[in-house]
Amino acid sequence: MIVKSNGYLETYFEKCKSGEEMVGMELFMELEKLMDDLESDEYVYDTTSADRRIDFIENCVRLTKSPFYGKPMKLLLFQKAFISALYGFKLVSDNVDRFQRALFLIARKNGKSELCSALLLTEMIIGGSGLDIVCSSNDDIQASILTDAVDTMRLMIDPESLDTWRNQRNIKCLINDNKIFKLSDRTRNKEGRNIDIAVIDEVHEMKDNVIVKSIEQSQSLKITPKLILITTEGFVNDGFLDKELVRARSIIRGEINDIPSKRYLPWLYTQDSESEVWDGNRENKLWKKSNPTLGIVKQFTYLEQQVDIAKSSKADRAFVMSKDFNIKQSNSEAWLMREDFDYEEVFDIEDFRGAICLGAVDIAETTDLSCAKVLLMRKDDPKKYIYTKYFIPEGKLERSDDRGAGAKYIEWANAGQLKICAGNYIDVSVIADWFYELYKEFGLRPYIIGYDVRFATDFLKRIDMYGFQSEMIYQRPEVMSQPMKMVEADLKSQLIVGNNEVDKWCFGNTAIKIDGQGNGLAVKIDGQVSRKIDGAVTTIILYEIYRRYRTEFHENLEVR
Repeated sequence: MIVKSNGYLETYFEKCKSGEEMVGMELFMELEKLMDDLESDEYVYDTTSADRRIDFIENCVRLTKSPFYGKPMKLLLFQKAFISALYGFKLVSDNVDRFQRALFLIARKNGKSELCSALLLTEMIIGGSGLDIVCSSNDDIQASILTDAVDTMRLMIDPESLDTWRNQRNIKCLINDNKIFKLSDRTRNKEGRNIDIAVIDEVHEMKDNVIVKSIEQSQSLKITPKLILITTEGFVNDGFLDKELVRARSIIRGEINDIPSKRYLPWLYTQDSESEVWDGNRENKLWKKSNPTLGIVKQFTYLEQQVDIAKSSKADRAFVMSKDFNIKQSNSEAWLMREDFDYEEVFDIEDFRGAICLGAVDIAETTDLSCAKVLLMRKDDPKKYIYTKYFIPEGKLERSDDRGAGAKYIEWANAGQLKICAGNYIDVSVIADWFYELYKEFGLRPYIIGYDVRFATDFLKRIDMYGFQSEMIYQRPEVMSQPMKMVEADLKSQLIVGNNEVDKWCFGNTAIKIDGQGNGLAVKIDGQVSRKIDGAVTTIILYEIYRRYRTEFHENLEVR
């Protein structure tokens, strides 16, 4: 039943219905439900509270981020519709706010943090008296993004801090004793608080609901609590957001209709299919389904560049799909397609006699498969010529269960691609000896050899004895991501010469795990122990050494 309406929610629905505003099916279905609820005897729709907040934001709040810094915050229609729905619906039974919880899913760079910071500041100044208001996230740094934005907005309104104040604990309105403080998963003593309103940012990073449940419990005595979850899609499989989205989508589809679901507002900006990402452009505006500020805040040029980047790299593709289009990606999926690495192009190492080279090793476990490689190049030739040797203890052959995963150790050993070491473990000094044997037989001089920290002590002692230089390469996403992209690009362009059958097996076993910053790391597909990836990892380490020493290496290519 409509008592008073500012018309924003209804106008937004009509524009979505006509196609003037582009939204995905999930949000459109939710808007349809809200339109039906306007006529329901169960609810009263009165936007008086929403209007006060919209008016305060547009007339008092200024933006905190370049290139809009200091400019008045003029809300877009979708933002006004969201605020109107969140604060406008009341329960007829007791005339309190209907919605206690909201999930606001929107692609990055669409102003979600600015909007929620503005809402929090508004609540602190005009939202009542004695309110405890929380900025929350998975960690203190992310929670501080909201509190810092609130404080910047506050100082633009009250530059002398006459009516508001900030100390190390909180931001406070001196007129009504409302205060804003941050709370994260790492905060001690999360229980025992008395929270009225909370915004939890970046919930896609949460593996469980510890912080959410703590805030929910702290709101149990409140008549009109608000818990707003804001996020993009993420990479945590079976994490808190996955479970929350299952619930939200069930509410949208009308599959659950209990009291908690009636007080839950899902507001999801999502694409209807992955094909819309590749088909979208400025004309058909399909990208606006997950990016409602596109062309106003978020720029088409930026998104066009991101889509182009996504076409060339699996890590970039997963990150862009998740963060720019809210299409859920597994945090660990196959890195390469078979045609990317299954090609035949060989070389004769004799042709590089006396050349300088770069080296790399992956000594993952001394009781398992290990790998060593050297990279060779010719002047004015973009191809990388990679010569490889694998090592495995004899005891591994006898009790190996890797055959079911495609391992052909005896066959590879007979082909000279794999050295079988006597006993149950690899004497890693043998791997160092291999580099020296290449030097003795072909005059190949390692400029530098990259290695991982694990099990490397004996290897380093022997390398030092031979006078070869080495450098540690940490197997962390921020280190391995860029060389992984380089390997992928060169494989797809067939610029890597010398892939042997063991390499191909390892490449086929390799998945890419994406972190929250879009960095990729090589891992085993589905975590299967029998699927070895040592050859892929060593190639990536080799490329990281090449990336670091490319200039010096190329300068010495013709020095014989």
